[in-house]
Amino acid sequence: MEQQATEQKKKSPVRIIILIIVLLVGGYFLYQKINFSLTHETTDNAQIEAQITPVLPRVSGYVKNITVKDYDSVKTGDLVVELDDAELQSQLDEMDADYRQSQVDIVNAKASLNNALVSLKVNKGNIDLSRVKLQQATENLQRDKSLYASEAITKKQLDDTRYAYETAQKQLDNSNNDLSSAESRISVLQSSVQKTEAALQVKQAKIEQQKLKISYTKIYAPQAGKIGKKNVSEGQFVQAGTPLFSIVNDSAYWIVANFKENQLHALTPGKKVDVRVDAYPDLKITGTVASLSEATGAKFALLPPDNSSGNFVKVTQRLPVKIWIDDVEKYKNLLRAGLSVFVVANNK
Repeated sequence: MEQQATEQKKKSPVRIIILIIVLLVGGYFLYQKINFSLTHETTDNAQIEAQITPVLPRVSGYVKNITVKDYDSVKTGDLVVELDDAELQSQLDEMDADYRQSQVDIVNAKASLNNALVSLKVNKGNIDLSRVKLQQATENLQRDKSLYASEAITKKQLDDTRYAYETAQKQLDNSNNDLSSAESRISVLQSSVQKTEAALQVKQAKIEQQKLKISYTKIYAPQAGKIGKKNVSEGQFVQAGTPLFSIVNDSAYWIVANFKENQLHALTPGKKVDVRVDAYPDLKITGTVASLSEATGAKFALLPPDNSSGNFVKVTQRLPVKIWIDDVEKYKNLLRAGLSVFVVANNK
């Protein structure tokens, strides 16, 4: 009896049925997987991207105040960091005093030029007077020569007239020399006025530049978004151009997926793709192919491969593909730059 029960159990079709069901289910899923791989192109070499703008000081100084905390939201133009401007303000005060001194120097230079112009008029008047005296001395000499020839005057009287003539001539020469000197001095004084005015303009430009530097001590958010991790604290000395923190634009996200070169036939601008975010596996997101890079990722590497070097090994290259996220406003509170995603594109 026991032997017959054992033989019946062996001949029972349950095990065969279970095996057939397992094979059918396994075959179905295998078919689905093979069919999916034949009709779709996928990659998990993709991540979410966003515009990240670093906040940099344009002048060096000590941090006086920080108005934001890690991961705070900011708007464009919000004050985020303030540097101590006491030293710059002191320099500005000194520049203002120097500027006022230069204004006084211009007044003095113009006054000296005015005096020289008045002196020039006097010199010209002296020349006219010397010419009149020379004309008079010339006529007297000619007349006394005639009188001396007719023995109407003495030799001493003629000599006195001649000496008066020569004196008048020398006075005219001296007046002309004084005029030339005065004209040269006017040119020098005019140059001095121009030089002082130019120096004043330079100092004015430096004052404006200093005011601009003081305005740079207040650092404003260059774009709206969320603050990343801060790399600065109050009281810290920062150099111009040192990154303080970054602002992530939380209103615009996209995906950069690196597809293999043999998958590109399925990717054209405007094509719809399915996106799965690793952080939210149940979230169904679709995207639209925006553009394909003009070069493979290897070409942007620090040391790009050179096949002409004789060490050629064929490696499948990847091309960055930019994908816009559909209805990004709906998911922007969940998305974060750098999150890994899985992209599926139908190759039909």
